[in-house]
Amino acid sequence: HVQLVESGGGSVQAGGSLRLSCVAFGDTYTMAWFRQAPGKEREGVASADSERRTSYADSVKGRFTISRDNAKNTLYLQMNSLEPEDTALYYCANPGDWGQGTQVTVS
Repeated sequence: HVQLVESGGGSVQAGGSLRLSCVAFGDTYTMAWFRQAPGKEREGVASADSERRTSYADSVKGRFTISRDNAKNTLYLQMNSLEPEDTALYYCANPGDWGQGTQVTVS
């Protein structure tokens, strides 16, 4: 298993920005960010493979940017123009592994 440690969550007002980080301790492949809002199912937000090719959920396209620093084994999610609908627990994922989650609250 690969340990994934997220950070960077917090509370912001609508229109604000946050940057999430996820440090991986072990081998990584295609990594992704997921989120789960209260009462809703976990959903994919964005992914980046080892060649840094990316994909996004339609709801975050143009606002969020996923990136990875393979040398640091770190995945990032830059979130701009945040909306209350983005409020959720955000998880970092590597195939078969999940982080503990970091809370993002937008008011």
